[in-house]
Amino acid sequence: MSFANCGLPYFVGQVIVDEAKLLMAKPELFRDRFNIEVRTRTEAGGIDRAAKTLRLTDLETGAIDTVAYDALVLSPGAAPIRPDLPGADLPGIFTVRSIPDTRAIRSWIDQHQTGTALVVGGGFIGLEMAENLRHRGLEVILLERNAQVMAPLDPEMAAPVAQRLRQHGIQLRFSETLTGFRPENGRLAAVLADGQTIATDLVILALGVRPETRLAVEAGLPLGNRGGIAVDDQQRTIDPAIWAVGDATEARDVVLGQDVVLPLAGPANRQGRIAADAIAGRPTTFRGVQATAICGVFGLQAACTGASEKALARAGITDATAVHLHPGSHASYYPGAKPIHLKVIFRPSDGRLLGAQAVGEDGVDKRIDAIAMAIQLGGTIDDLAEAELCYAPQFGAAKDPVNLAGMIAQNIRNGDLPQASWTDPGPDLLDVRDPMEIAKNPLPGATAIPLNDLRRRYQELPADRTWSVACAAGQRASFAVRFLNQHGYRAAMLPGGMITRTNAATKAST
Repeated sequence: MSFANCGLPYFVGQVIVDEAKLLMAKPELFRDRFNIEVRTRTEAGGIDRAAKTLRLTDLETGAIDTVAYDALVLSPGAAPIRPDLPGADLPGIFTVRSIPDTRAIRSWIDQHQTGTALVVGGGFIGLEMAENLRHRGLEVILLERNAQVMAPLDPEMAAPVAQRLRQHGIQLRFSETLTGFRPENGRLAAVLADGQTIATDLVILALGVRPETRLAVEAGLPLGNRGGIAVDDQQRTIDPAIWAVGDATEARDVVLGQDVVLPLAGPANRQGRIAADAIAGRPTTFRGVQATAICGVFGLQAACTGASEKALARAGITDATAVHLHPGSHASYYPGAKPIHLKVIFRPSDGRLLGAQAVGEDGVDKRIDAIAMAIQLGGTIDDLAEAELCYAPQFGAAKDPVNLAGMIAQNIRNGDLPQASWTDPGPDLLDVRDPMEIAKNPLPGATAIPLNDLRRRYQELPADRTWSVACAAGQRASFAVRFLNQHGYRAAMLPGGMITRTNAATKAST
């Protein structure tokens, strides 16, 4: 009756070996411990709202039963999207929703000597399935209609994820549209819009999910603009005796101020508790969502919370800026520190936090979790700068990456650190890296003066220009900008240095 669907890709990849580990609760436990009757292999339908009854069909015997309710909670979840394309129902083409799905995938791999797998979709499930199929020894091709993996991330933050996938042998094909499938020489051929085909032995459709709303629609309960069941802040539908929770419903995005369908386990669990409290007469309310999520990809962690710059632009929110930094996961003098690519988005007018994204091998989750809580509480960049976080050299730094992000943002807001843009940096570039760094990764057209030489050489720069200053990760450029502006020059920092530039310029299709 309850299983760990988030663990399904890892069961396919044999990271989780024992299927029983995925089973979280059995009907007997709910009966014996909580006096809750559970009916499995039973389909619900025919809600009679006036009579407050529900028709149940036993799928084993065909017997029909009608039960009465005082309160009805709809929690049907969401179904994987299977596109209406020619050949989409051919053998060897799978979606991933249930334990039987994963059994079928594992059986297909074992029985058909599968050598190549095509994963369609570069979201969370697509990436997890690609990784786990690779663990099984398959050659994996990932097809994504957009120009990047992990759509919730901004492009420059998704670039390291794509790089890690390629390093582990995943072939990425971006900006290509699937039009159908056909059998070909005992295999499957995926047909693309430009007429190309991809030969494969197995297909995983990871195109996202669609809210299961049949029961609600048949009962005359309205859906929202995004196609999920419409509910209030206590998860109640327009019928005062019917609630709905989880992936089938819409929720309010607290940053964007829009209704969204967000199929994540955390919000679904909280909504269940809110509905239960409401049914019990308690005045609790669901605060909304901010899309906090994380994905693991071959040892790399990619996480986000709140809005991305893309999402803010789509919502017409223009009063936002971002900081990029690349600190270590803990103190640099303690062995094993790993870089974290961190992006924090905020509103300069009042410093309110709007979103954050992070990618790295260590410590990504706790940084995004800290910022997620700050966003939930209506926090600002000042709260990040002042956050009192755990510190010992093997866990962090005296100025944690969260603190640093807040401090850099304060410098920008206060006018101490003007920012330029990598999108249009202007003609006058100053590179303050050392010569060996420049030789490895040059910045075309830039005047090169190492930071340690700038104090005695700055007058070589024409004072009537506006200089966009770059370094490797941003810190040295910030020092240079402060120095130049204090000496009467106009200078602005290129955010995140050459690391951010390289990520932003990465061609998705290469």
